[in-house]
Amino acid sequence: MISKTLSRVSLLLITCCSPLTLQAYPLDGYEETGIRRLEASRRATEGLMPGPKQPPGALLPLAEVGPRLLDMKSLTIPEEDPEFTRQITALLGSNASAYGIAVLDLSDPDNPRYAEHRDNYKQNVGSVGKLAVVLAIFQALADIWPDVEDRKHILKTAMITADSFSHSDHHTVRLFDMETGTLTRRPIQDGDTASVYEYLDWMVSPSSNSAAGMLMRDAMLMRQFGERYPVPEAEIHEFFATTPKKELTELYRKTFYEPLERNGFDLEQFRQGSFFTRQGKANVPGAGNSYATARQLMRYGLLMEQGQLVDEFSSREIKRLLYVTERRIRYSSAPSLNKSAVYFKSGSLYSCKQEEGFHCGKYKGNVKNYMNSFAIVESPAGERKLHYLVMLISNVLRKNSAYDHQALAKEIHKIIEAAHPEPAPAATP
Repeated sequence: MISKTLSRVSLLLITCCSPLTLQAYPLDGYEETGIRRLEASRRATEGLMPGPKQPPGALLPLAEVGPRLLDMKSLTIPEEDPEFTRQITALLGSNASAYGIAVLDLSDPDNPRYAEHRDNYKQNVGSVGKLAVVLAIFQALADIWPDVEDRKHILKTAMITADSFSHSDHHTVRLFDMETGTLTRRPIQDGDTASVYEYLDWMVSPSSNSAAGMLMRDAMLMRQFGERYPVPEAEIHEFFATTPKKELTELYRKTFYEPLERNGFDLEQFRQGSFFTRQGKANVPGAGNSYATARQLMRYGLLMEQGQLVDEFSSREIKRLLYVTERRIRYSSAPSLNKSAVYFKSGSLYSCKQEEGFHCGKYKGNVKNYMNSFAIVESPAGERKLHYLVMLISNVLRKNSAYDHQALAKEIHKIIEAAHPEPAPAATP
């Protein structure tokens, strides 16, 4: 909450994601992953326990969620299509200078279309930076355990116990007791133990910063200890307590910067420079600022669809983690996307100062109002007549940016639909 007596010279900086819960991964994935939340969501959707039912676009099974461009590995981001760019840019109106956007329409794979407006504009993308953490985890897994079955085993059985690296976060995660059928929503607490898979789900889906802090710790442990991972808790604590801070920062660079470079990203355009938690930053000094551009995020999405983000297994699992299978927020909440499968990550940062006639609210800052969306849309889910990627970065002051991105999602979908009309029914003899 922002006090009405806020000092004229003070600034309130709030790093936030929606308090609404947005969850991912296909609902039939419990047996494969051990992510217990999935079983709760599946039961609720099938009417076996209380809870919201999912829209049609959220019901794809595991077998139908994966890279779509495995036979198009040579495709790169095309040159912009001037008319497509004109259509997309027109949606931004008088605030166009406050946006960076990239749209890649792959609905006709033989004729991909690219629209961009300031696609190299960079800013802190908030929780969208967790995509860099996901990449670091899967790159470390691939480097240490080339065999996919070994990686699956680590993801499902290696356990992480929350400690100071998780401090602190207000976002809740879903904890489902398989024996009692009880579903609890609360922030991660010290001592909470779950698999790497579950921590990934908690970080990517409800965007838990605490989960991100723990996964960043463990990504560094994978790099440090290799096949010895997971190591005992006592050894973990001793390592971080006794290793010089300078060496920890270098390990941070190796863990989170090298995977980006190895996958072809420009560190001057995309990087996560520090932990997502306050205590994580204190435990391990960061390696610089955090930011991304729409173009670099587009590259991330394209490589994932081609099965080239680390490798095919990693690309498939990352896409599954991004598949929205619970409450949709921001860009993904546009009603026109209800029948679409949406793969999504969002992040925001906003700050306010006192201004006569202005009331600061969530995602409506007057000093800073960053909103960032990574979205891949397949529509309708299952049929996939439309397939497009949207990377949207904005800093429009005094405007509710969550609603703004939702409205843009609706209009972009209309543009894509208009470009690929349904064929006229055959005439009856």
